[in-house]
Amino acid sequence: MRNILIIGAGKSTAQLIKYLADKASVEQLQLTVADRDPAQAKRLVGNLACANAITLDIANAEERQQQISKADIVISMLPARLHIDVARDCLALRKNLVTASYISDAMLELDNEVKKKGLVFMNEVGLDPGIDHMSAMRVIDRVRDAGGKMLLFESFCGGLVAPESDSNLWNYKFTWNPRNVVLAGQGGAAEFIQEGTYKYIPYQRLFRRTEFLDVEGYGRFEAYANRNSLKYRSIYGLEDISTLYRGTMRRVGFSRAWNLFVQLGMTDDSYTLQDTEAMSYREFTNLFLPYSPTDSVQLKLRHMLKIDQDDLLWDKLLELNLFDDNRKIGLKEATPAQCLQRILEDQWTLAETDKDMIVMYHKFGYEINGEKKQIDATMVSVGTNQTYTAMAKTVGLPVGIAALKILNKEITTPGVQLPIRREVYNPILDELEENGIVFKEYEVPYLGYNPHHQ
Repeated sequence: MRNILIIGAGKSTAQLIKYLADKASVEQLQLTVADRDPAQAKRLVGNLACANAITLDIANAEERQQQISKADIVISMLPARLHIDVARDCLALRKNLVTASYISDAMLELDNEVKKKGLVFMNEVGLDPGIDHMSAMRVIDRVRDAGGKMLLFESFCGGLVAPESDSNLWNYKFTWNPRNVVLAGQGGAAEFIQEGTYKYIPYQRLFRRTEFLDVEGYGRFEAYANRNSLKYRSIYGLEDISTLYRGTMRRVGFSRAWNLFVQLGMTDDSYTLQDTEAMSYREFTNLFLPYSPTDSVQLKLRHMLKIDQDDLLWDKLLELNLFDDNRKIGLKEATPAQCLQRILEDQWTLAETDKDMIVMYHKFGYEINGEKKQIDATMVSVGTNQTYTAMAKTVGLPVGIAALKILNKEITTPGVQLPIRREVYNPILDELEENGIVFKEYEVPYLGYNPHHQ
């Protein structure tokens, strides 16, 4: 039997375990699922004969090394900042490693040693990052192989709620870490390049600079810019591309409403508020509004943000119970962002039977034989329920596929890497298609921008 150690029993691990368990008898696999919370690990393992759940405190080096030493390959599903200790142990104990997280500077520093030992440390092999890299590189390489030159690459991804479970005015529910949603776009201006001109969007303007995207069978979406698109020039070998832009997808109207929270200061995570434990939602909202001896909190907010009473924005705010005097924040020494997250979790948490939805949209503009062309590619994946979400599927499946390919020596090039080489992305994308994660491609007119109107 070959032992796969999975560290971390979070939201995406359920689908990963299911995939590997389905392959266990043919591939001779034994799964060890380790988590700080044994109940969570046991819940995911259930009554699977090929898997066992164990308690593991990741901060305990001896315990950690003991489990890693017994594994044939290690999959870390921990928060990104915790991978590095696991990675160093894998290096010392000569074990291959798979994660779904961005490659950190500390991880990259291990590259030479990892190569010397002939190990594969595969990172960024989940959804975004992951499926976005692989699906993009497959088309980009195809264009280059045919003698084409890339002119434009735009890529968008969103974790959303499926139409059949879309039951609120925001057309949104949390399918991933709510904190990341609340803090989206902070920490610097969004930077990208459009027709050879650098563009920047500061945080306070981010949610008012959106573009529309239409997905066949699912209607219209909007997208706001991700923080740093420019690093993908070197990753994808697009150093001389004219347009490179990455963004996050939401249903139309979300960004305009979210911008209200930004303008008020509710998404700020840089300072703590007083007495948040006993604070009501109404009191929290009032913190950001001027004092008035006569006007209600509602009136002050409408006046400050210039919202008419018949504006749908107003109904969206009412739906979140922002003016409720009975609901309490219930968090000690919380930041505004933490308080807002608490309020949103009331309304935006997936119910047990709710289905989520992942949407990805790529645009590839290129020139071949003197002619400019464009391919648009879309992928939609709908979840099954609150546990087996589309998010868990699109993160967990490629991680599981990569781990098995490395274990079976089908992926062998050593080093700290992401899945942008053909030997990696082709087999993973092919197997994802067998599991219903399919990109539809459309040839559309090239929509490059007029270079005289930058």
